Amino acid sequence: MKLLVVEDDLTLSMGICFELDCNGYLTVAAYNYKKAHQLIQNDHFDLVMLDVNLPDGNGFDLCRTIKKIYPQMPVIFLTANDLEQDILNGFDLGAEDYITKPFNMKILLRRVEVAVRRNHTLKQQTVNCWSDGFFSLDFNKFTAIRGNEKIIITSNEYKLLKILIENTGIILTRQTLLERLWDIEDNFVEDHALTVTINRLRAKIEDDTHTYIKTVRGIGYVWMGEAI
Repeated sequence: MKLLVVEDDLTLSMGICFELDCNGYLTVAAYNYKKAHQLIQNDHFDLVMLDVNLPDGNGFDLCRTIKKIYPQMPVIFLTANDLEQDILNGFDLGAEDYITKPFNMKILLRRVEVAVRRNHTLKQQTVNCWSDGFFSLDFNKFTAIRGNEKIIITSNEYKLLKILIENTGIILTRQTLLERLWDIEDNFVEDHALTVTINRLRAKIEDDTHTYIKTVRGIGYVWMGEAI
């Protein structure tokens, strides 16, 4: 599990990252808004721990950006801002938790564990069938229909479709997809193979009036289809 820790207090940031790393997490530290925003755009994280007061921006604004790109991303505010309105603002923006300083490290670790576990459970909720009336998928029977025609989709293409559909509206980076896609011999899918698979899928399932897979330039892909 990779966690992003956005905290401008260097000593506190190092302490938090040390404790998280010792408990099995992989942490990445950002000390300002600009760096955090850059990391969020170009990397994949399982949780973001976020201060409100940053030297070059506001944590609430950063949370808003995170939720726009990754609606399901767990965000935990860790801040000295303990006013009731600030706490309510944090939750209104979709934060998983709001922890005020000073805090107990053991309690913080437990809250991170709960947030990560809850998000993991949501990700494990699988989609068995999907249809918008034009394109239909049955992941249990491995069948696909486009219009009135049954089409052939490979095992890796089914895997890719399932990942995209389970994250409808969420931009998935190329790296995230590469990490989650395996071929039948359990080898990593290469970057070029991902591009080929995406293009092949588009040719199979889309037409001039139905677009499902959108390319987000420089980031990855997002499933745009709406089931009925």
